Amino acid sequence: MIIHRISEFRKYFHQLSKGDVFVGNLVLRPGEEFKAIDLINRGVIVFPSLQSQFLSRSKIFQAEILGTFMLKDTFVAYKNKDLIMHMPDYAKHDQVVCKRDRKHLGLGLSKWKSLEDLQSLSAMDLLPYPFVVQPYLRDARDIRVLIIEKYCEAYEKTNPFSFRKNLACGGKSRRVDLNPVLEDFCRRVMRRGDFPYAILDVLVDKAENYYLSEISLSGGLTGSKIGHKEFFNLKKHVNDSFCKNLAI
Repeated sequence: MIIHRISEFRKYFHQLSKGDVFVGNLVLRPGEEFKAIDLINRGVIVFPSLQSQFLSRSKIFQAEILGTFMLKDTFVAYKNKDLIMHMPDYAKHDQVVCKRDRKHLGLGLSKWKSLEDLQSLSAMDLLPYPFVVQPYLRDARDIRVLIIEKYCEAYEKTNPFSFRKNLACGGKSRRVDLNPVLEDFCRRVMRRGDFPYAILDVLVDKAENYYLSEISLSGGLTGSKIGHKEFFNLKKHVNDSFCKNLAI
């Protein structure tokens, strides 16, 4: 059985068995995440992989699994004590960034003068856990990279009025060359996260070092050359090819 629609997935969930396949965006509602464990135990195949789908949705999961590709001292705060424990590491950072989980378009992003300021707010029970904490990389370039099969492109996001570079927050974009070093970095991130294709946001410092900001199976492509429609068509081709290979 090969299922492509989430409505079919819920209808036939209890009938799925080893070798059955779900292809596409597996939209699990809050509280349904346990079903992923059940699918693994029953040998049900999911494409793109369950790992990539969960990473795509959660900044927390990204920081935990892909943290080695991110800025040094990135961590996940699950409770107030985690902030306090990281105070010594952040003594050298003059500003910090907080990322709320499952918030997109820059709406869950905030900047603080110090980890102490963030901890003070958290101590008043005004900040819901968990969230990701990172050093603020001053003057960093923000490059969005799109990779799907052999197709790849990159464009830079800029915003002189805010540290949020998102186009939805007033940012602008300009196309840039995707050099081999950056492409290799992105493909290594994708292999670690088991992504068949991805949209990545990469921070670049003055020394041309690359740091993963976020990665997703989908996202805004307003500044891209390919656009949403063609990206959707390429994703469909990847998904269809996966199904055909299963039948071989």
